[in-house]
Parts: sequence; structure tokens; C-alpha cells
Amino acid sequence: MPEVIVYAVEGRSIEQKRALVKDITDAVVKNFGAAPEAVTIQIVEAPRTDKAKGGVLFSDR
Repeated sequence: MPEVIVYAVEGRSIEQKRALVKDITDAVVKNFGAAPEAVTIQIVEAPRTDKAKGGVLFSDR
């Protein structure tokens, strides 16, 4: 049972999340030979105030 965890800054729409999990599922099915029902995907979102890159909070970018 493949499991994929996606870490992202919050703010994506439900439509974007649906499209992402569909594309990821398709890729896992194609490349791992898994059944779509066996693929688990978790999207872990962080507030812009809790994530930084290059020493700068995403909320300050």
C-alpha cells in the first residue's frame, strides 16, 4: 500500500487538491503497479506564518 505525503503551505483550493491527488495516484499506479484503491495520499498544510525559506517566513514574502 503506497503512501505519499505532500507538505505544502496552506491556501490551495479543493479543486487544486483534487487534481493533485488524482495526478499523484495515476503516477503511483503507473510506476509502482499499485491499484488506485491502495494508494493513500495525505496533504499536510502549514500556515504561511509557520513555514520559511531562506530565513524568511512565507507570510513575509
